Amino acid sequence: MTAQPLTSPPATRGLPARAPFSRRRKAAIIVRLLLGEGASLPLGDMPEDMQAALTAEIGAMRYIDGDTLRAVVAEFLEELERIGLSFPGGIEGALELLEGHISTTAASGLRRSDARAAPDPWARISAQDTAALVPLLDAESTEVAAILLSKLPTAKAAELLGLLPGDQARRIACAVSQTATVPPEMVARIGRVLAEQMDAAPPRAFDTPPGARMGAILNLAPAATRDGLLAGLDEDDSAFAETVRRAIFTFADIPSRIEPRDVPNVTRGVDPNDLITALAGAQAAGLTETAEFILSNMSRRMADQLREEMAERGTPRPADTEAAMTQVIAAIRTLETSGELTLIQPEEEPT
Repeated sequence: MTAQPLTSPPATRGLPARAPFSRRRKAAIIVRLLLGEGASLPLGDMPEDMQAALTAEIGAMRYIDGDTLRAVVAEFLEELERIGLSFPGGIEGALELLEGHISTTAASGLRRSDARAAPDPWARISAQDTAALVPLLDAESTEVAAILLSKLPTAKAAELLGLLPGDQARRIACAVSQTATVPPEMVARIGRVLAEQMDAAPPRAFDTPPGARMGAILNLAPAATRDGLLAGLDEDDSAFAETVRRAIFTFADIPSRIEPRDVPNVTRGVDPNDLITALAGAQAAGLTETAEFILSNMSRRMADQLREEMAERGTPRPADTEAAMTQVIAAIRTLETSGELTLIQPEEEPT
């Protein structure tokens, strides 16, 4: 009698030999088989990484033969026979299973203990980009939005309010008064749900909202192009046009949106020739206030030197002035992106 090869273990109970696949690939085969039979599987209840791994396995396979399929199914049935009892996993799942069988005091204590042991979801939420929190607020009730706002750092909460329409911001601000009696376990549960919603959100191709992207483009576009496009947007989508306007930052906005202490940092990032051209052409462009704001917030020696060079330069051509002003704006945006400068947010006009 010949010895059985080690690479082909003998079949048991009359079933085919075990399939030479990883457990992950076998799971993918079972899922594919059940879905093909019309079964409804709660795959969304699995952790995100397991869902991603399962999807990758199914995408990597093409076909398997009948013997392999029977071997995988046989192993799956064997595993089912070995499982005597399953548990929900996690404190929250256990509490749902035991609801009505243990006291509410004990349940609250367990939830508080679990919240202290688990990573704080509010820390993750607070670390998100402010603009990314706007859709989260839009999808929730005013009461939940008020709790979210209350858990954010003060500066981020203020910035988030500034991104919302005035009526929505007022409703949320009023709802903050109702958060005084919300129990800690409820706040923790809301945090976990919001964090799960962030995880479940589909990946985005762009890090910034559409209005901010369009505004950044128009910042560096010629004034005629910018004005014409905004006029067209007003007719096609007035709400989007307003969002774009709030994202646009032009040379005329410098006095109202740049802190005086940041002016020296801005001027250092601009080519001296461009800076002189922009300042020299500001009066003809009706932007004398901006030029004076820049000059008055740098050292007197530097300002005097620039004034002399502006006088020598005379009035530049409008095209040269606009190009130079665009370079100043580009320098400001570079500082903003690197975190060295924060633009003052414009106040929303009353409706």
